Amino acid sequence: MSSPTRKHTALPKARILVEALPWLTRHHGRTVVIKFGGNAMVDEGLKAAFAQDVVFLRHAGLKPVVVHGGGPQISAALDKHGIVSEFKAGLRVTTEEAMDVVRMVLAGQVQRELVGLLNAHGPLAVGLTGEDAHTITATRHTPRIDGELVDIGRVGEITEIDTGAIEALLADGRIPVVSSIARSEDDGHVYNVNADTAAAALAAALGAETLMVLTDVEGLYEDWPHSDEVISRLTATQLEKLLPELSSGMVPKMEGCLYAVRNGVNTARVIDGRVQHSILLEIFTDEGIGTMVVPDDEPDTPGES
Repeated sequence: MSSPTRKHTALPKARILVEALPWLTRHHGRTVVIKFGGNAMVDEGLKAAFAQDVVFLRHAGLKPVVVHGGGPQISAALDKHGIVSEFKAGLRVTTEEAMDVVRMVLAGQVQRELVGLLNAHGPLAVGLTGEDAHTITATRHTPRIDGELVDIGRVGEITEIDTGAIEALLADGRIPVVSSIARSEDDGHVYNVNADTAAAALAAALGAETLMVLTDVEGLYEDWPHSDEVISRLTATQLEKLLPELSSGMVPKMEGCLYAVRNGVNTARVIDGRVQHSILLEIFTDEGIGTMVVPDDEPDTPGES
């Protein structure tokens, strides 16, 4: 017979499971779109923890969809091919030659590795790109820089989302892993699409419960760089007012969050991908660990930060 002491040492595990219960109930059967990026993509321990978290969500009754880019891997591959990486207004200038490398890295390297990590836990993950089944359609993006329209090559702006293939995979109990490249109906070319933007567009089109964006910071700071106080929760309107003051790296992430909650997604969260199991901490604990954006008419939820 087990001693009382042994029973007592296991109690914290039970408390953790009980704390997760209301969140498990709330999110059961709901779609969660997760944008995978930053340190979590290159650190072996963080990659393994990310895969465990996503598989845990699936077994806990949620429907995770993973969207990824691959900035560091693309830069390394371009260097290897002797192609210079150039950025304008925070966007990678993508020549035709560079696009071949981008496509190869996203669909043939980053996605394959991620699918492999997820499938170490069972036959769950299926990789696809925005090209597949016309999941993402794009047109050439020509940003305005210093008042002038600038051609930055094969960088795409999303024009349409078709969720059919993703929904079929979810209905079959699979975990879709989507690379952020898309084809244009205008010219037939393939374009590199910002992964934060793609994740937000997919979350809205899927009617997701939550969009989660992994970053290399704790969340959105109150008054960066003067303060490292993280804003735990803000409304769409509050975020919109902050956008002009944000650093260039955070803009597409926060614009994505804003788009998501204004187009039917219940919450959008920016979380620290440098923390192991940050996804589980954010979804299944009372505290949460990042910044959560909610629609303007969202009532306060007890215990949700």
